[in-house]
Amino acid sequence: MQERYGLNHRGRSGVVITVIVAVAFLAAVAFAGVMMVRDNIRHELVVWTVVAPDRADATFTVERDGADEVVCVLRAQDSKRIDVGYVEIDIPPGDDNVTIDYSLRTVAPAYAVEVLACERPDELRGPGPQFPPGIAIPDQPWTPS
Repeated sequence: MQERYGLNHRGRSGVVITVIVAVAFLAAVAFAGVMMVRDNIRHELVVWTVVAPDRADATFTVERDGADEVVCVLRAQDSKRIDVGYVEIDIPPGDDNVTIDYSLRTVAPAYAVEVLACERPDELRGPGPQFPPGIAIPDQPWTPS
């Protein structure tokens, strides 16, 4: 264009935009990498038992960095997959591997018990309780009357 029009449009805007896009991409990749490395909490339901119509006992393990506080969500459902018990269990910092024994109070006999999630308190994204309208979430943990 210089020869034909006498203009030199070799601007720097293309270079600046390329650098900005490259930096943004590298920042996104770095953030994703940090989040993947940090997500090191594992949980496993070992056993659960229906002890009574209003009680289900569960044993589960949590593997985490011992310096982290963790919240685990435990849920019991009936045969129609309606929640009958729900609790968020706080696990304070301590050992890297912990085994939790919990007696979950239920409003009806449990058909299934599951650990929905174990996360740091500020990262907990598990589903909340899903009780039918008019059914109150039972107080936890189960204790003899």
